[in-house]
Amino acid sequence: MDVKLRRVYDPVSSDDGKRVLVDRVWPRGLSKDKAHLDEWAKDVAPSTELRKWYGHDVDKFGEFTDRYDAELRDPDRAAALDRLRELAAGGTITLLTATKDIDHSQAAVLATRLRARST
Repeated sequence: MDVKLRRVYDPVSSDDGKRVLVDRVWPRGLSKDKAHLDEWAKDVAPSTELRKWYGHDVDKFGEFTDRYDAELRDPDRAAALDRLRELAAGGTITLLTATKDIDHSQAAVLATRLRARST
């Protein structure tokens, strides 16, 4: 299973495979045509409350991950995560986010969960 992370603003790459936006909010200044998405999985994104609490403060990333993992057990989010697993099982998947710090984002948490399931 090949799971990649990229910013949605980065140029499209021929090795992206399925391109899936995992943000709840549409990225500013980006048209849907320029995004080149296969899917927008907003149901897998963290809640607005969790996203605002986190505020991309790297010091909170561990706690964010724990809280987000708890949210991913919600039936709607769990179903959306299962959909990502299906896509990843079919080949390369690139999780896209508008977040500047990809390594400390929900996309990174999701990629870790998807990769853990493939082993």
